[in-house]
Amino acid sequence: MKDRILSLDAFRGFAIAAMLLVNNPGDWGHVYAPLLHAHWHGWTFTDWVFPFFVFISGMAMTISLARRAQAGADKTALLLNTSRRALVIIGIGLLLNLIPSFDFTTVRIPGVLQRLGLCTLAAAPIVIWCRARGVALWAVLLMAVYALVQLCLPVPDAEGLVHVGLLEPGKDAGAWLDRLMMNGHLWKQAKTWDPEGLLSTLPAVASQLLGVLAGYVLASRQQPAEKAMTWVIAGLASLWLGQVLDAWLMPINKSLWTPSYVFTMAGWACLVFAAFYWLLDAMPQPLARARWARLLHPLVVFGMNALFLFALSGLVAKTLYLVKLSDGRSLGRTLYQPLLDLGLAPQNASLLHAIAFVLVMYAVAWVMHRQHWFVKV
Repeated sequence: MKDRILSLDAFRGFAIAAMLLVNNPGDWGHVYAPLLHAHWHGWTFTDWVFPFFVFISGMAMTISLARRAQAGADKTALLLNTSRRALVIIGIGLLLNLIPSFDFTTVRIPGVLQRLGLCTLAAAPIVIWCRARGVALWAVLLMAVYALVQLCLPVPDAEGLVHVGLLEPGKDAGAWLDRLMMNGHLWKQAKTWDPEGLLSTLPAVASQLLGVLAGYVLASRQQPAEKAMTWVIAGLASLWLGQVLDAWLMPINKSLWTPSYVFTMAGWACLVFAAFYWLLDAMPQPLARARWARLLHPLVVFGMNALFLFALSGLVAKTLYLVKLSDGRSLGRTLYQPLLDLGLAPQNASLLHAIAFVLVMYAVAWVMHRQHWFVKV
């Protein structure tokens, strides 16, 4: 415990708390715009959350894999252990998608945990056998291959019309590949495409590799203030590059995970982590640092069981709306009704429900933290 990096736990906790907040409104018809994904092109606060998880996973890989590989650890053993962990994460994601029907003929194959697992599976050999320059080159190569396929490959849409470089829902090359490989097993709201599809996993791996590069700074011998400044400069440069790619190559789009989205989200991740690192690990005044540690302790608590809490929250959310009471209403709707009866605006009642859900999950995280229960995959 004493060797943990407080700022990394807090950053991870910020990401999981944000994900719980945006995933659990009281009513999806009444949600403030920043708490929803951008409809297509562009981004909102909600579009921060998933790439932050991927970026954090990359930073953690630098500490758990790259440093050990460079210190002489058995690289094959490291790869096998990481691959096993990635496959378990993919399996948990598939299991959550199967609940409650366990219908293998229609189950959605992609998902958040599946993408996290695939990114880890693909990034692990790069991190283990490459240095920083190789990691950076692989990130650029993955985004270049993705952009080339998306912009140059003629593909049919769901109606059979052929398009080249058309970045519209269900009409891009990634959607065609998903229908070809997983038809009938895609996101039910869309059916003809999936926001965690196969092709867009390539730039998602690049997001993880950019996190690995940020992790190299964390593991370096630079002074803490120098590390924080490095992330700030890198974050601003990444944001600028994201805007350039948005204008000249492909628009910022979370569902497509475009290169402009990769750099924009990596830029924000660098800046947000730099703030956490300064407040919790680098600030030269010990008393101020201790004060911030107390204030941000709930995020640290969240961050130390983030994967477990995400899986648990998905299971709880499904249960709330599957369990029916005697009056025919779901348990979730029954619990939400008292908030509606307060007379608040619908968006505020919906937001209050999301906040209450986060607090309940925090209670679980706090108990686990007090009991020193840390679930690792």
